[in-house]
Amino acid sequence: QVHLAESGGGLVQPGGSLGLSCAVSGLTSDNYVIGWFRQGHGKEREGVGLISFRDDSTYYEDSVKGRFTISRDNAKTSVYLRMTNLTPEDTAVYYCAAEVSYSPANRFMMVAELFRSWGQGTQVSVSS
Repeated sequence: QVHLAESGGGLVQPGGSLGLSCAVSGLTSDNYVIGWFRQGHGKEREGVGLISFRDDSTYYEDSVKGRFTISRDNAKTSVYLRMTNLTPEDTAVYYCAAEVSYSPANRFMMVAELFRSWGQGTQVSVSS
């Protein structure tokens, strides 16, 4: 059974940086994609970005491209989301999710309904 757990959320000032971690366990192969999603208060869950464990390819939504970076550790037990130049619009609960995939990370995977395994989420608040 796949298990994911996010950590690292908190309060940061506009323009600041924050890093999130997603501990991943229970994967049976490298044929998985790990996605980061977020959900602001009263908003629908939206995609942030993806990383493929198969080929390390990444994909980012336009709203975060150039500001957020997704990476993983060598053991593929942790995935990281490095967030820079944060704005109040980035305030949300951030989730990591896992799903089987044999394809490189791409925009067609950035759909929450495609992912069956989810973490519990961690709150990120950007405010002065």
